Amino acid sequence: MEIIVKPLIQFFGLLLLQVFILNAIEPGMGIYLMAYPLLIAILPFNYKVVTVLSISFLIGFMVDLFSNTFGLHASAAVTMGMARPLLYKYFAPRDGYDVLRQPNVLDMGLRWHLLTFGSLLFIHHIWFFLLESFRWDNIASALIKTLLSGSLSLIICLIIQYLFFKKEKTR
Repeated sequence: MEIIVKPLIQFFGLLLLQVFILNAIEPGMGIYLMAYPLLIAILPFNYKVVTVLSISFLIGFMVDLFSNTFGLHASAAVTMGMARPLLYKYFAPRDGYDVLRQPNVLDMGLRWHLLTFGSLLFIHHIWFFLLESFRWDNIASALIKTLLSGSLSLIICLIIQYLFFKKEKTR
């Protein structure tokens, strides 16, 4: 039962945080605070690519519904979902991933999490901001927004994990 309940609580908790709190905060300079990409990053290691992409689309679509962004979040979430298996494979431990561990900062460590989630967040944000402006001559602006938004979003996601997640018990 906990296998189903825990991810649902994380899903709705982060979705509500994104929609009702983070979307209302406007730090300026085109910065968007985004915590929902964490949902894609913390999906279990053993999920198939189709499952990850479907969940990514659903998460992005839900944020789009409440944000009036017409597919920006869904597109960026699916792009992140596509990059996830490649990055997780590249940064995999020598012996592979332990299926009992979760891809979060508490189970995998800060260094691994910063490398993988930081890379995924960069991919998500650069796609989001390039698609938002929809012009290649705005690439400098998109990069600045990506770096600022990505840095703040990464800090928020780390705080969320340290406050609300718990380390999985190993056998």
